Formats: sequence, C-alpha cells, structure tokens
Amino acid sequence: MHSSQLRLIFNRMVEYQSKVLDRTFGALADPTRRRILAQLAKGRECVTDLARPHAMSLAAVSKHVIVLEKAGLVRRRRRGRVHSLALEAKPMKEAQAWINRYREFWEGNLDRFEEYLNKLQKEKNNNDDNK
Repeated sequence: MHSSQLRLIFNRMVEYQSKVLDRTFGALADPTRRRILAQLAKGRECVTDLARPHAMSLAAVSKHVIVLEKAGLVRRRRRGRVHSLALEAKPMKEAQAWINRYREFWEGNLDRFEEYLNKLQKEKNNNDDNK
C-alpha cells in the first residue's frame, strides 16, 4: 500500500469520526435531549412515555428523538403502533474516548506547568535567602 493510499484511508477515518462526534455533541447540546437520554438510561420507554414529563407536544419530542437516533444515541423498535426506544452506548463511548485524549494532553501540560512554577518559586526563594 502506498503512503498516499494510507493517508486517504486515515483521512476518511478522521472524517468519519468527526461526523460521528459532531452528531453526538450536537445531540447532547440540547437539555431536552439530555433529559430524554437520562430517562432512557433507566430502561426502554415508548415515545409517549418519554414525552410525558416534558412541557411540549408529542411531535416536538419526536423531533428530539429523531436527532438522537441520527446521532446513534437511541435505537427504536416498532411493535405494531408502539415505538419503544433504548439507549445506545457506542457514540457516548466514542465521545468519552475523544474527551479522554484531550484530558490526558491538558493534564500533562498542566503538570509540567506546575513543575515549572515550583521551580521558579524555589529559585525566587533561594534568591531571597541570598540577599
């Protein structure tokens, strides 16, 4: 495999991950959708039951559910006229992995910054003692 082919594959992977993350974070950006996910974390529910605690129409809740489905955060099952929904963990796991990579980077940088500040403080204390 040539390096140009590998770059193309890598770029497609990054583009795919970016789209998944964009949809996941976009879906999570809305408080109603986060509350729906919290409800589903307790177990499978039908759309009507999901709509009950929200001060909005069934159609409005359905639009939120569609966004969650497109993000892969919710899976729908139809039994006759009843649509039941369940939480899907994979997109959340991918988002968490992305966050963890940046958390590790920033924690490492902050640790090095703290070491640098401690070194400066020791040097300052040594200079103050020598006066």
